[in-house]
Amino acid sequence: MANTVVVGAQWGDEGKGKVVDLLSSDIQCVVRYHGGNNAGHTVIVDGKKVILHLVPSGILYPNMLCLIGNGVVLDPVSFDEELTLLEKQGIDVSAKRLRVSLKTQLIMPYHRILDQAREAKAGHGKIGTTGRGIGPCYEDKAGRCGVRAADLKDPDILMRKIRAALAEKNALFTTLYGMEPLDARKVFDEVMRSAPRMLPLLTDVSEELENVWKQGGKVLFEGAQGIHLDVDHGTYPFVTSSNAVSGNAATGSGIAPAHLERFVGIAKAYITRVGSGPFPTELLDDTGEALRRKGGEYGATTGRPRRCGWQDACILRESARLNGLTDIALTKLDVLSGFDEILCCVAYEYEGRRVQYPPQDSECLGRVKPIYQAFPGWKEDIGGCRSWEDLPANARAYVEALEQLSGVHISIVSVGPDRGQTLFR
Repeated sequence: MANTVVVGAQWGDEGKGKVVDLLSSDIQCVVRYHGGNNAGHTVIVDGKKVILHLVPSGILYPNMLCLIGNGVVLDPVSFDEELTLLEKQGIDVSAKRLRVSLKTQLIMPYHRILDQAREAKAGHGKIGTTGRGIGPCYEDKAGRCGVRAADLKDPDILMRKIRAALAEKNALFTTLYGMEPLDARKVFDEVMRSAPRMLPLLTDVSEELENVWKQGGKVLFEGAQGIHLDVDHGTYPFVTSSNAVSGNAATGSGIAPAHLERFVGIAKAYITRVGSGPFPTELLDDTGEALRRKGGEYGATTGRPRRCGWQDACILRESARLNGLTDIALTKLDVLSGFDEILCCVAYEYEGRRVQYPPQDSECLGRVKPIYQAFPGWKEDIGGCRSWEDLPANARAYVEALEQLSGVHISIVSVGPDRGQTLFR
């Protein structure tokens, strides 16, 4: 097993949690390297569902070391609640199993309030954020006025940073948004209530990873969201506020890029998106509703219905190019069972030209016209298939076509939500 980076190859919600869980059986450590609790990873083992927001999916393996890197933004209140829920399910989330970088930025109460106030004021122009405070937290990080997890160790430093932040944030709340100002002491008390849980988990993640490698272990780097929500390379401005690309696994965990060896892109057999933004293959008809219903396409974090559409090979090609994908894990192939015909976007028509990749002009993805290729469907229920040969011929042909269209080998095919409903090629 190589040191492996797992990324979402579409707009998120591809099933990264299940794939990370599957790959974790052969590695010793999983590290989450970006994003926050705006992402939800659902893992189903023996019919039991576990939804994770900040904790790496490897936590379901009893001997796995799980790390949260410096590239993550962490809401201490939500984190505390998540750990409590996991403990109730009998999952060990002590410092023996789970550790957090001292450099991890903390999402503060004023970040959440600012995020929600902006979206409310934007009206029809809203981005479609989860309102979890992710963007404002990353803004403060870039502005060098953020709060780090290490600040919980020194209440005086924490209070000083909160007062400085509220000098600006309260001006926005009262003047621009017509809201009441926040009290620094109340913000401090809310965050410090999580300190007893957080402090024992704080560590130097770079050192932890180095120790794993010194002992001959392998590491899996777990991404959040999808590549086309990357703040630089996604459908800007309808993106997340961090870099979801595989290269950020090094920056977001504090290691050298030379340690990264395998790059697995997770893609659904169709495609979905949550929130605003362009979506060339979106289906606003009965077929789109059928995909949503059969696929259970509702956000694990927000419960919002996901927008659904046919597969888009242009999006997959761009993901392969941006991330250096070595292989693809294709999920939810079972959802396509029952369709007479399955379409896949193989190229775009843009300004009179046929293009293979998303154009890079400003807000241009909303102006492309998808060019489709039709594939014959299959009627069989494939949820019980346990080998590649068990799949119907048309299902195998569709997967092989996606390989050719994307230029990347599909090494894993998921035919259901449970850990056992997985085919390896």
